[in-house]
Amino acid sequence: MTTDPANPSPDIVVDLMEAFRRSKAMFAAVSLGVFDALASGPQTLTNLAATLKANPDALERLLDACVGLGLLQRAPEGYGNMSVAATYLCKSSPQRLTGYINYSNAALWKMFDHLEDAVREGTHRWKQTFGWDGPIFAHFFRTEDAKREFLMGMNGFGLLSSPKVVAAFDLSRFRTLVDLGGATGHLAIAACRRYPALRATVFDLAEVVPLAREMVQASDVADRITVAAGDFFHDALPEGDLFAVGRILHDWTEEKILKLLQRIHDRLPKGGALLIAEKLLNEAKDGPVTAQMQSLNMLICTEGKERTLSEYAELVNTVGFAMAEEARTGSPLDAVLARKT
Repeated sequence: MTTDPANPSPDIVVDLMEAFRRSKAMFAAVSLGVFDALASGPQTLTNLAATLKANPDALERLLDACVGLGLLQRAPEGYGNMSVAATYLCKSSPQRLTGYINYSNAALWKMFDHLEDAVREGTHRWKQTFGWDGPIFAHFFRTEDAKREFLMGMNGFGLLSSPKVVAAFDLSRFRTLVDLGGATGHLAIAACRRYPALRATVFDLAEVVPLAREMVQASDVADRITVAAGDFFHDALPEGDLFAVGRILHDWTEEKILKLLQRIHDRLPKGGALLIAEKLLNEAKDGPVTAQMQSLNMLICTEGKERTLSEYAELVNTVGFAMAEEARTGSPLDAVLARKT
């Protein structure tokens, strides 16, 4: 069947016109505690409205929308969580993404309202939206609970991507992995599980270390992972023959990236390597859409952007690494490996 260029289908335009409504419905349901309230089992509308202190008619509309989105189901005893909601949208789940969802709702949603200004000026929107110059996390995550939930949301993403990132290349020849900005240690844990001879160090800021230690100690490879506090731009880096940076380089300007890459290169022994975990743009930058949308996200909230393999290769080559190899993982993050010759 051929399409008429003069009368193209409006489907994509109509879909995008209402796409934000679907996101906001999920954000609101998480924020209101809908999925948490159903974690122990289905409930009637009347009970849910009382528990959540919500208007019954309005709540019913939101619940029905979540049924339509595939997040909730109707049962004889009321509304219940679908398995995907129980796994990713309940705070009791170790795989939860709720911290990042609440951050998206409370911060990114508001900053994306100023996307036009970000495009005109080429700078993030924290100052315009919240009146903050930075550092971002010091303002936004003022409580330990808020910080923990955000990090656990990122941990949920890590559980989806890290096993595939560490399997993208054969890393069995390396003996010590240093995961810079390793947060909850999900990449180090995945790597040590896959490579029995590997030891790892999770290196992150002091305020992240307690949760990192907690998550590492709860894993089955805790005896091969250490956690160290430090700032990778300024403090001495741990010793290792494989360094990893996941969701790190896309935060920064090229000047800062090159500073960090030079520090890593100088610390690595000959034959060592750098593993980069980021979502890669196609060389023509015509996709994938997830990377394009993430690049816009980096525009509104950081100094950085998403890049192609050749752009990462140029960066790592500048400081002395050999040509970078890529692996598309099919997960939220792809993998790039650069070697020190």
